Amino acid sequence: MNISVYRPGELTAADRAAWSALQDRAVEDGSPQLANPFLAPEFALAVGRCRAGARIAVVREDGEPAGFFPYQRSALGVGRAIGLGVSDAQGLIHRPGFQWDARELLHACGLSVWEFDHLVEGQKPFEAGASGSYRSPVVDVEQGFEPYLALLRKQSPKFTRTTLAKERRLGRDIGEVRYVHDERDPEALRTLISWKSAQYRRTGRSDRFARPWIARLVEQLFHTRTESFAGLLSVLYAGGRPVAAHFGLRSRQVLSCWFPSYDPAFAKYSPGLVLHLRMAEGAAAAGLAYLDLGRGEKEYKNSLKTRELCVSEGWVTRRHPVALGHRARRAPVRALRNTVLSRPELFEPADRLLKRVGRLRQGD
Repeated sequence: MNISVYRPGELTAADRAAWSALQDRAVEDGSPQLANPFLAPEFALAVGRCRAGARIAVVREDGEPAGFFPYQRSALGVGRAIGLGVSDAQGLIHRPGFQWDARELLHACGLSVWEFDHLVEGQKPFEAGASGSYRSPVVDVEQGFEPYLALLRKQSPKFTRTTLAKERRLGRDIGEVRYVHDERDPEALRTLISWKSAQYRRTGRSDRFARPWIARLVEQLFHTRTESFAGLLSVLYAGGRPVAAHFGLRSRQVLSCWFPSYDPAFAKYSPGLVLHLRMAEGAAAAGLAYLDLGRGEKEYKNSLKTRELCVSEGWVTRRHPVALGHRARRAPVRALRNTVLSRPELFEPADRLLKRVGRLRQGD
């Protein structure tokens, strides 16, 4: 392998085009997981403008790009998946049949360890370092919205009936329900961010938008638009005012769900669920294959899904004291979190405690 490492802004237009072409052909090449917009060059470039240490390794064979490996590197050589903490798909974007040596790649990148938490399927050289695999629900709309809705009525009849009834009630009580699949008004994005920040605080979670780099990243991606990639803001209005919104990323085939939220004043109408059904309809109309709801066990995801993908977390390491130290520090935290999330008897009390903390923060 011939491996060259670049800062995101140093990547040539030809290399960016080759990267996008690999994604565009991913489905027909038998690697649909590589079509995820979190694996697009636009996402890596945006993270590079917001975070220090972002790098892209270009792997070439016979002078032609065979793979692209975006990552973040600390001064000590600790590597993380690019955008770790907010990225829902990670790995090396490669041409069909390409194999690589993980430790050789790390050495060329100056890394002693590379940490991931949403490694997509088909990354065998990295999968040896996986400590666990997790389900990521998907909504298939390639055949159109009506076939999906028919399937939903069959597999989740009560959920579907109740959600559609609440949408009708929302229209009767508040006013005309209107959905905008691709909202370009920056004020609508600011509204979504304020809802999401309040939701994080209300439920006792850390507010991601309190981190300046995440707020900058989302704003940049909102204004990013190419033929094969876009930041997509979708908004549900009732009576002329926004009641639910979602910001995610779109490639040619996939809408990756990312930041959904709603106005709690309208909670009884379940506007977030109504929004997700409208998003599925909008994605189908736009010719997308599926919506990736993202890793995590949520009741609404189980109700909406048609199938599941699999993502992994873990580390790839070289023999190096920094790698040993990083793994020793991070492994217990990850293990504890995953144990709580996977066991209802632990998750539910923890969730109640976090919500109690959230109420205390708000002075309730």
